[in-house]
Amino acid sequence: MEIFKSLKEKFIQATSNISNGLKGLFALFVKVDEEFLDNLEETLIMSDVSVRAASKIKDQLRNKCKLENIQSPEETINALKDIISDILVNKDEVQNYDKNIILVVGINGVGKTTSIGKLANFYRKSGKKVLIAAGDTFRAAAVEQIEIWAQRSECEIYKKEGDPGAVIYESISKAVSENFDTLICDTAGRLHNKSNLMDEMQKINKIIDKNIPESYHKEVFLVLDSSTGQNMVSQMEEFSKILNVTGLILTKLDGTAKGGAIISVREQFNDVPIRYIGVGESIDDLEEFNSDEFINVILGNV
Repeated sequence: MEIFKSLKEKFIQATSNISNGLKGLFALFVKVDEEFLDNLEETLIMSDVSVRAASKIKDQLRNKCKLENIQSPEETINALKDIISDILVNKDEVQNYDKNIILVVGINGVGKTTSIGKLANFYRKSGKKVLIAAGDTFRAAAVEQIEIWAQRSECEIYKKEGDPGAVIYESISKAVSENFDTLICDTAGRLHNKSNLMDEMQKINKIIDKNIPESYHKEVFLVLDSSTGQNMVSQMEEFSKILNVTGLILTKLDGTAKGGAIISVREQFNDVPIRYIGVGESIDDLEEFNSDEFINVILGNV
């Protein structure tokens, strides 16, 4: 598949870290024992899997090996695939709707603006008529930056100075009256530990809830920087307190050893699907997340 080929190319470094680490384990150990399991846990942690997720994988593998009488390290690979698949798979099938209003949130520096541009491009190439709302009216040059991405994605943008709530309200009116399929709302980067900024985000969310037509489906996508480790967890916890986050966009997954971050996020927040992953700097470097393809990437050549 083309997506699998793209993922394989983009995740080559993450693949090397996890798969090479496991290959090294298989070369050192001849049986599955506690020492092997401890080293497996350490290998996962070194590949950016959280301590919590790595410990869970180790415990489940121990039980699986006992139940299925798995004795050699090489035989654990299929068991590992099953365990990680259970962590990564979405609890419910992701629904695709004809019309969407998408609120995109995240703190400064995670790649939110870039992700919006890539997302707009993705939907446009899927045949959608896309409008971007330039709702970040606080940060200097933010509107100019999102406008550049709108041009790159060949999508229309709605912008004006002043209150971001007014921008979102008027962009909804424009999307409905001009029959846009997808409205993507940019917002100011929020510090998840600043209550006044989060209050402003809640206000924007309420404006959408009050004015969204029945023909549109609402999504809230939280953008997380995969290189920040456990900071992703705290950001997810804080944003979830005020917003019903319906999907995650994980960015910066093309760097060394960042692949394990996907496992960490899904283990902690298994009710929120990973919708998209950013695997590079170009406008086409955004992929729909597929758990089976990802497992094949990181474990397929072990």
